[in-house]
Amino acid sequence: MELKATRYEVDGGVATVWLHRPHRHNAWTGRMHAEYRWILAELAADARVRAVVVTGTPPAFCVGADSQALAGHADRGGYDDGLRGELATPGYGVRPEFDHDFAFQFALPFVTIAAVNGAAAGVGLAVAMFCDLRVIAAEAKITTAAPKLGLPAEFGMSWMLPRLVGVTRAADLLLSGRAVTGAETEAWGLWNEVLPDADAALAAAHEHASRLATTVAPQSIRMTKRQLYDDLLTHDVGASLTEARRLLGEAMSTAEYREGVAALRERRPPRF
Repeated sequence: MELKATRYEVDGGVATVWLHRPHRHNAWTGRMHAEYRWILAELAADARVRAVVVTGTPPAFCVGADSQALAGHADRGGYDDGLRGELATPGYGVRPEFDHDFAFQFALPFVTIAAVNGAAAGVGLAVAMFCDLRVIAAEAKITTAAPKLGLPAEFGMSWMLPRLVGVTRAADLLLSGRAVTGAETEAWGLWNEVLPDADAALAAAHEHASRLATTVAPQSIRMTKRQLYDDLLTHDVGASLTEARRLLGEAMSTAEYREGVAALRERRPPRF
């Protein structure tokens, strides 16, 4: 696919994906949506990739849907997602609940880390929310945006935000659409780290990614991600314990487990 609204690179076990329409502050379009899914499908098929950092080309992360597209919806009196042709389906087939935007990120075989380096609104915020880890620049502003456009909560944020910050704070953001900064929300549980500026946020995301890519067994990441997001849906501690036991037995038969034990006994870093 020819990439016009995104870009990416792979460096060792870490990939970086940029939402890349800086002249429009990386506003989301159907083209960007299709490219984003295509890139993640490519990375999911690349055995080298252990962690993926998602960020925006400065000065923003993603300010939400392009205002020109929003105006088009208003003129037509209906919604058009701008998607044309068949979309890539990264992560699909793991669990039916995940076969949707942007829940498919839960089923990807690597860790996704959002580096919110600037404004994140609407769908841009949703992309970050569905990443596994999130870091943000202190002055970066986020907003659900929808209420001020006369719209309901978008892209599953009414499901995701309460699970990240609790119902009370989620209601604040979803109902008001007010803008808040990384610094204001530092204690909310929304972010793994709040950094002084955009460069520091991106560096921190890459530090997390590098550590995961070099010190953690890939099978552990795959299994643990599946447990984490399955358990959000099952609400059954017994089922969680049963599945954990099954996965433990499966993992202990692998070369990665043997290498992890050998590294522990020999007091050296594991070579996964």
